[in-house]
Amino acid sequence: MPFVPLHDQNPRVLIGRPWVTWGLILGSSLVYLYEALAAPDELQRLVLGLGAIPAVLTGELRIPDEFYLVPPVFTLISYQFLHGEPLHLIFNMAYLWVFGDNIEDAMGHRRFLAFFLLCGVLAALAHLAADPSSRSPIIGASGAISGTLGAYLVLHPKARVLVPVILFIPFYLPAYLLLVVWIGFQVYAVALIPGGADDGVAWWAHIGGFVAGMALIPLFRHKAIPLWRAYDLPTGLELTVRDHSPRRREPSRDRQPSRQTQEDASGKRRPKAHRRGPWG
Repeated sequence: MPFVPLHDQNPRVLIGRPWVTWGLILGSSLVYLYEALAAPDELQRLVLGLGAIPAVLTGELRIPDEFYLVPPVFTLISYQFLHGEPLHLIFNMAYLWVFGDNIEDAMGHRRFLAFFLLCGVLAALAHLAADPSSRSPIIGASGAISGTLGAYLVLHPKARVLVPVILFIPFYLPAYLLLVVWIGFQVYAVALIPGGADDGVAWWAHIGGFVAGMALIPLFRHKAIPLWRAYDLPTGLELTVRDHSPRRREPSRDRQPSRQTQEDASGKRRPKAHRRGPWG
């Protein structure tokens, strides 16, 4: 990834706390901690048993029994929570931390979880389509996070993102510039870097996840969140989602009682006032 984002000026407007984003970061970190503490044989078993292997998914290859942990189709989910090295985890979680909360805000908690996992599945399938005979397992949340980036580009293209650019000095850049550079780098890697997807990085999974996120966000977003928003909400401004459910109309405290029910100070009922006609 060319740049690592540090912060974005894009307040949440519909949810309080991004519990799913935080949960995904915590869960991935705990899984990696288990990987780091595992013995080499156990780590190999985790990667081969839970990683997504294209040749296994197509039925061309069968996982040995000692490495079998879940049915191959379930590895399309499980591979998203494994990471190969600390930087792999840190970069992924940094992108999820900065961009994930706003996408969760646009969908709600449950929809965002479904969206995230679905983008990861489609990213793995894109990698499989590019190299169906590959026997190398892919691991990591990069494909699902790529989907989050694609959704962010569609929803908040002009949000400002703090990124260390020149000599690691942080600058605020528009999100569309950062994300277009990011996806351009993935396409460049596939097209020009020798080895393409065989150099240890599943570039097609990144591209597939990004495209999936852009395509799915109109279906998953809350209707109150516009697409291609050309403005940024000022800090502290909240978007009001109107509740159109019928409610009983409460009488106003300032409303004067009707003439039929007016009473004088002594408690006696006043006579009904005569309604004036058109001639007085």
